[in-house]
Amino acid sequence: MRTIDALEKEIGMQLDLVARFIPPRPIPVSRQSKSIFCGAGDSFASSLLAEAFSLHGTRAYDPLDLLKNKRLLAGRDLYLVSVSGNTSSNIKVALVHRRAVAITANTDSRLALACARTIPLKFNSTGLQTAGSISFLASVLTCICLVSGFRPTDAERLYRRAQREARNILLRGKVFILGNLYTLPVAMFCAAKMYEVLGLDAHYERIEQFSHMELFSARRGDTVIVFEQRNMHNERLVKTLGKCGISAKRVEPGTRCPYEQVLFFIFLSEFLALYGARRKKRRDCFFVEENKLQRASSSMIY
Repeated sequence: MRTIDALEKEIGMQLDLVARFIPPRPIPVSRQSKSIFCGAGDSFASSLLAEAFSLHGTRAYDPLDLLKNKRLLAGRDLYLVSVSGNTSSNIKVALVHRRAVAITANTDSRLALACARTIPLKFNSTGLQTAGSISFLASVLTCICLVSGFRPTDAERLYRRAQREARNILLRGKVFILGNLYTLPVAMFCAAKMYEVLGLDAHYERIEQFSHMELFSARRGDTVIVFEQRNMHNERLVKTLGKCGISAKRVEPGTRCPYEQVLFFIFLSEFLALYGARRKKRRDCFFVEENKLQRASSSMIY
């Protein structure tokens, strides 16, 4: 099986993940202000979602920030998110903290062994290395459920809607994905899929900040996608960008529930990358074909 086929299969397997997901015991509200989530790559996006859904009761940090500013760890409960459990920076943070909790799919990993406790991520996969999808959703559901009363809903309606919307979006030029409090971490994840699957020049930013900064790097023919329910501000932004020759689209999630919106935009992000690859007749993810870049990435991560 080629890695694009594996990606498509794992995207579909997420519906079963949601249906079978068993939420972990949540962190007491009284301890959330003393809790830190930490991760890298997709796991950092999961950590940011924990912060968002705790209304910033918990905090999300990059592992290097914690290693360079160890005082941030004093008196804190630490949750280290890593699907593989082998990210070296996370392991170093665990060794400093000593009482950390690992959120990982690999309960025998170096991270799990360095932590006092493990919350396992349980999901099925194809067994092939491909761009993260089902592994990301497993970590997202776990992180959000640790800080809120959320329980995963029937995801199929959101999945089918995302599938339909993604088919109508063409990625041209530079791609900018814009999000809000809850969807910015998903915009980060979406940009990551653009890099990993397609090798695109992609960017993520808050909706307001885009107009102050990244807009000035956009050119006619570029693509802007807004991850937010319709409101006057984003409608004005889409119209204004259109007048500049920029292909701007706001994607309607079809729900007012922030939890469901996050699920919808995760599915949309994955389908955008998948359909982009199919249109380009790619059989493998970009990162798989770029051996030098993959080796450079692995040498820094592990």
